[in-house]
Amino acid sequence: MSRSLIVQFKNSEHEVSGPTVDVPLDSSVDQLTTLLNQILENEERLPYLFYVLKENKQEVEIVDGIHEAISSASHSTETVLSIRFVPQALFRVRPVTRCTATLPAHAEAILTVQFSPNGADLATGSGDTTVRLWDVSSQTPRRKLEGHKGWVLCVAWSPDANLLASGSMDSTVIIWGPREAIRRTHLKGHKKWISSICWEPLHRCRSGQSERLASGSEDCKVRIWHALSGRCEFVLSGHTKAITCVRWGGEGLIYSSSQDRTIKVWSDADGSQVRSLQGHGHWVNTMALSTDYALRCGVFDIQRRTAPSTPAEGKLLAMEMYNTAKRDRPEKLVSGSDDFTLQLWEPATSGKPLSRMTGHQQLVNMVAFSPDQEFIASSSFDKSVRLWHASTGNFITTLRGHVAAVYQIAWSADSRLLLSSSKDSTVKVWELRTRKLKVDLPGHADEVYSVDWSPDGTKVASGGKDKVLKLWQN
Repeated sequence: MSRSLIVQFKNSEHEVSGPTVDVPLDSSVDQLTTLLNQILENEERLPYLFYVLKENKQEVEIVDGIHEAISSASHSTETVLSIRFVPQALFRVRPVTRCTATLPAHAEAILTVQFSPNGADLATGSGDTTVRLWDVSSQTPRRKLEGHKGWVLCVAWSPDANLLASGSMDSTVIIWGPREAIRRTHLKGHKKWISSICWEPLHRCRSGQSERLASGSEDCKVRIWHALSGRCEFVLSGHTKAITCVRWGGEGLIYSSSQDRTIKVWSDADGSQVRSLQGHGHWVNTMALSTDYALRCGVFDIQRRTAPSTPAEGKLLAMEMYNTAKRDRPEKLVSGSDDFTLQLWEPATSGKPLSRMTGHQQLVNMVAFSPDQEFIASSSFDKSVRLWHASTGNFITTLRGHVAAVYQIAWSADSRLLLSSSKDSTVKVWELRTRKLKVDLPGHADEVYSVDWSPDGTKVASGGKDKVLKLWQN
């Protein structure tokens, strides 16, 4: 066998980058990284992931070296080998390893937890009908928010971190904020409980400040609200069964999934239906957008934890961050269902799925794109987490370790680590490089319903049936 081969580097869009080069057959990832940085004339050494293409169009990641990768890809050393490279985040999130606070939080189970976009605050919603705000830096209670008359099923921070929305089994949404003088705005109109809430992306807000949000309900309707006035701008009707999830994309489209087995695509300008995505054989439980991380963070990122001085500046900055994340590619949507499958879509351009992803043995509970948009993770009642290529939907591996249903998952900001919470009372941290369990985090006394990783990567929050909020960090 030849001791070297000719390779051609290609970027994430499969465009040729640089000339063909002759490299040793046993070249490692570090050596390829050094070579690519020289070819691209990067002054700073950037980290990369590398993939080789198999004959069936699937990709094999180069983990140990080129030799092992081309062996599984059945590539001849006499032809030019195409290697796709994907830049990784310059910063590295350290895996959480210990519980730094155990906070008796609520009188009933914690059903939802979410960090604010700037990572400074944390919100929890509970079966005791209250929402609580927590100061992340001091790990102490900030406020107890009372107003709901039923279980609080979902909370959502606005992308400018000024407002918090909560949805309840009492069929209302309450807007809390601003932070300096918490006030309540009740949004009333739904007839049954609220299943999902999402805010309009900051770069699409008319004033540069968070104003509108969408709520999905068991009453089969999605409502678009003006947050502070409490006015319902329009109602999205078309589903015949309960709404399970709502997402507001960055291209002017709103997506709603339902127990009627469909996903509807709506215009955020007038509420008209753009198309209906059909393909699942049972309830559609969950959705995620490829740009979710950028849309969630708004104007905040790892380096910037304070808001811009003016709303106009914030809107421009949010647009810049969104365009950087999107990289001139159509926004992708992934959905998970009770039919045990996931489906990958480009809903702005087509009503047909790009890929049908099979393998789970029970219903898919949650799906999530990695912040770098290279991977999709899915959690299931079959006790496993599965990883998929975000570009093609091809299966990568199964992460096994939980001994009961996996409820939620959350990515670290650098896309190198994945978090999962389970009915088995544990939280687990998985490493993408090794595809193995990195850290096991026991400590909860019962099922862990909800988990979130702070956008800055420094802390993890978890809550569940034991009524306790736990904060974790390195």
